[in-house]
Amino acid sequence: MTPIEKKESDLLVEHDIVSKDDIAAAKEEGEKQNKPFFDALLARTKLTEEKIGTALSKALGSSFCNLKAEHVDEGVFHLIPQVVAASRGIIAFGREKEGISVGMIDPRDLEMRHFLEKRLSEPIIPCVITLGGLSKALKEYKGSLAEAFKNIYQRIKDTTLSREQRDSATVELVDVIVRHGYINRVSDIHIEPFSRKILVRFRIDGVMHDVLEMPKELSDLIVTRIKILSRMRTDEHRAAQDGKFRFTADGEQIDVRVSVVPVTYGENIVMRLLSTKAQQFNLSDLGFAEQDLKKVQRAIKKPYGMVLVTGPTGSGKTTTVYAFLKILNKRDVHIITIEDPVEYDIEGVTQIQVDPKTNLTFAKGLRAIVRQDPDTIMVGEIRDAETAGIAVNSAMTGHLVLSTLHANDSATTLPRMLDMGIEPFLLATTVNIVVAQRLVRKICEKCRESYTITTEEKRLLEEEPMLKEKIIARGTKAIAQVRWYHGKGCGACSHTGYRGRLGIYEVMELSEKTREAILRRAPSEELMELAVKEGMTTMLDDGLEKIFLGTTTLHEVIRVTRT
Repeated sequence: MTPIEKKESDLLVEHDIVSKDDIAAAKEEGEKQNKPFFDALLARTKLTEEKIGTALSKALGSSFCNLKAEHVDEGVFHLIPQVVAASRGIIAFGREKEGISVGMIDPRDLEMRHFLEKRLSEPIIPCVITLGGLSKALKEYKGSLAEAFKNIYQRIKDTTLSREQRDSATVELVDVIVRHGYINRVSDIHIEPFSRKILVRFRIDGVMHDVLEMPKELSDLIVTRIKILSRMRTDEHRAAQDGKFRFTADGEQIDVRVSVVPVTYGENIVMRLLSTKAQQFNLSDLGFAEQDLKKVQRAIKKPYGMVLVTGPTGSGKTTTVYAFLKILNKRDVHIITIEDPVEYDIEGVTQIQVDPKTNLTFAKGLRAIVRQDPDTIMVGEIRDAETAGIAVNSAMTGHLVLSTLHANDSATTLPRMLDMGIEPFLLATTVNIVVAQRLVRKICEKCRESYTITTEEKRLLEEEPMLKEKIIARGTKAIAQVRWYHGKGCGACSHTGYRGRLGIYEVMELSEKTREAILRRAPSEELMELAVKEGMTTMLDDGLEKIFLGTTTLHEVIRVTRT
């Protein structure tokens, strides 16, 4: 039983519309007869879809929408991606003066209603739908993953076909899963084994969604295929393995980084999709403001010293460092990197993959790199005191060192290095610049439009007094006078209003006063205050500027800067 089926079952039992025995029997009959659970429930209870929907809507205090009879408006249907609709039991099907009509398995889910209003940037009119209506509406999505799987699975289990033909179907199944992930712009694909099934889940905009259940018997076939693609050992089932492969979709090359880990019921697979278009980024494409861009260019052109990029996981640090490497990558310099893992291959750069099996750690690899006569060194991440110490010493001895570090902002990066045991005088003399960043979604350029700020957004600003003060400090007498932008939703952005991402940054260029503050171990608050006085733009300010330029939205900036 899927999570959505369980949710509706619980609602029906909770409000005495059907009994627990009916639910259990319908589940068993559905599995035996290979028919949808809801169809089996209707057959067993002799109830109609209309009766169940009406009873549920009365119990939940909402209206009932029979999606089998309702006309679905194509203009709003795709505002909610297929993966989200199927995993959350929600369908956008019409537009009224008051907002967008959305069918929900459980309209009492206030968290989901709030999420939808944020995503659609419009009020929603919720109503009750049944599993049958949801199932019918989901078929309106063209080329669903479930339909593709059903056709492929029939060929895999067809014993009249040759082994080569069935193997070919397995190859196609893995390809379909990865391609649907690409189409839905997922960052990660999870294939998780359980006692009686395999579950495929997509991470979209940082949120996990269940997208497909497959029979347990396919587990070995899928794992073997992915291991072959990723050049892993197919006969190893008790150890974690990492690998990668590449595929092409819509003329774009996608690198897929694969991790396979043994778990209780088999082997768990996580595939991270990395677009090779990121390799073409230059600094202006990443979203650096003009004054920050000049600071960064000055820092990376110095022959020695450290350039640190900080932020949480998934904030685009690696992409920024790669953009620096692309500028520095010339035939008259020698660049070596040590990474875990090597996310993109860069021609002309010597790249080393960390390998714990051979004791090739960041620290040991970095020691070896220094003996390779490099001009520029890139360390994937400074994780410990030993790596930090070697990196700082390398910067002291005439190398330009680029690296990433986990820190909340530019000012906390320096005390973090001190906590790792780096002497203040070494840190003050080696660090050239610290770049802190977050990623926000970009408004789709094809459907961008200005709009009047909503009541919900006014409430959000009341909860963010610092942001509100900054807006007013720009000379705006009233929030309502600000020109706000969002994406209306179109085919180019899958009706989400967003397409692509860019960074918001704060770039701390170390001045003499900052270096003096480091020498006396000044706290991060003092370092931040000093940097702002000397003209540093904070991430919040940079985000605000991008809101006014119409490149991102208020919701996005609040989402990534809120602590």
